[in-house]
Amino acid sequence: MKRILVLHGPNLNLLGEREPDVYGTLSLSQLNRVVSEHGKSLKIVIMTAQSNSEGELIDILHRVRKKVDAVVFNPGAYTHYSYALRDAVSAIQIPVVEVHLSDIKKREPFRRISVIAPVCLAQISGYGALSYVKAIDKLSRLSAPSKGSKRGRK
Repeated sequence: MKRILVLHGPNLNLLGEREPDVYGTLSLSQLNRVVSEHGKSLKIVIMTAQSNSEGELIDILHRVRKKVDAVVFNPGAYTHYSYALRDAVSAIQIPVVEVHLSDIKKREPFRRISVIAPVCLAQISGYGALSYVKAIDKLSRLSAPSKGSKRGRK
């Protein structure tokens, strides 16, 4: 059975409270239920984690690299400047899809650039909770990696 980690970055613990006009009204626990139920419908085990700390996000990625088949990652504001997270995503050599609830291409200029997306399989943004569902769907269609491959990464 496939295993996917859904990893939430900084301030996502405040979903439902923080700028609901931008990020929606679902709480983090409600979003985690949505993705877990969707995974279950696809016979995929969904694990979830959240941290406001860049170092902890890196540690989580390192820890799960041999325990999951893929990662859905919302790096939050780290998207735009964290080369450390970019390097961690590249280093773990499993497919990662970067997601965002809002459409970062239509936001403030500093939010339009992702330093992490180039090392990800894809970036999906602007669909609210559906961004996560679309990412899980994309990852569910990947075939099993061959030994020595980058596990589905482009």
